Order: sequence, then structure tokens, then C-alpha cells
Amino acid sequence: MLLNRLVQALTRPAARAVLIYVLGTALVLAVSPRSSYAAARTAAPERGAGPNGLYRYSYSLGLHPFTSPHDVREQLTGNFWLFPVSGGCPDRIRTHDECDLLGTNPVRVEHIADDHLQIATLPGHDLGAGLHIRFTFTRSLGFHYLVVSAWQNEPTRCTEKRLCNIASRVGAWGLWRVLAETLTVSAYAA
Repeated sequence: MLLNRLVQALTRPAARAVLIYVLGTALVLAVSPRSSYAAARTAAPERGAGPNGLYRYSYSLGLHPFTSPHDVREQLTGNFWLFPVSGGCPDRIRTHDECDLLGTNPVRVEHIADDHLQIATLPGHDLGAGLHIRFTFTRSLGFHYLVVSAWQNEPTRCTEKRLCNIASRVGAWGLWRVLAETLTVSAYAA
């Protein structure tokens, strides 16, 4: 199923460029020293995540001195088409909404707060059910940041397999980077 989507994606030039970027990053991570892999894997993504943390990535959204973290979060949840894999989700998402991302990857919006959005994967998702991803928006001295944290209730068929786990984390890093770059521009309209 995932391989079929990958083959379909290769037919589009923009998708091909993203795939090459993700595969290049995966190669760099695969040959990186083991200690950096262990540090990234054991970092607690958010409160209560503990040893089930998968990753925690931080991206700069640039200087937006008149925009609050709430404004940026509201920009994303009120215009969910900005999300890089929005698929069949509504334009404005709310807590408890369920939709499919990137084809047939069901997720539920677990929580929307002043400064963050949290989703969870559901049964039938390519990465397995029970993964939680939180998008937190912060600001320091006018500079905004997006912190994306992921953790799991228990290992899934993907996170148990080293190659799938690495590919998932590398793909997530690239995907959330695209989201950060989109929000860097759209935050001016927030």
C-alpha cells in the first residue's frame, strides 16, 4: 500500500524532489554516529511521553513580532489546507474531527489548545494506530518556532522495524519542515 503511493508520487515532479530530499536525509541519518540516533529516540517529546517518544523536531518560523503563538495555531487549524498532507480533512478542523491524511491514513484531532494542535493515528494508518503528534507554537523575542513531538502508546508494526522507524522519522522531519516553511509565510497573514 505504501509502496503503491510512493510509485504514484514519483510521477509528479514536485513529489520526486521531496522524495529525493527525504531519501538523502535518510541516508545521512543511516550513516550518522549511533549516539545521535539514541539521543533523538530517547528525548521525551512532551509531558507524559516518557520512553515511548519517537522524535522531537524544532523549526524556526522567522520573525513575527506582532503575531502570537495562538495566532499561528489558529491560522493552521482554521486553514487546514496549509497542512502538507491534509487529504480529506475539512478546511477548519476541530477537536474530535476524524479524517484521512495523504489518502487512507486516518487520524483524529485529539486536542486543540491556545498554542498547540495534537493528532493521533487511528487503525488503518500506514504507521499504525496509537501514534500521537503534537504541533506546538512558541515565540521568543519575536521569533516564532514550531516544535513537533511524536510518541506512541506502544510500538506499532512500523516502529518495531528499524528501517520503517528510521524512514518514518526522516519522512516526518522533511514533511514538518515543509509545514514550517509554509507557516513562515502564512504567519504574516495571521
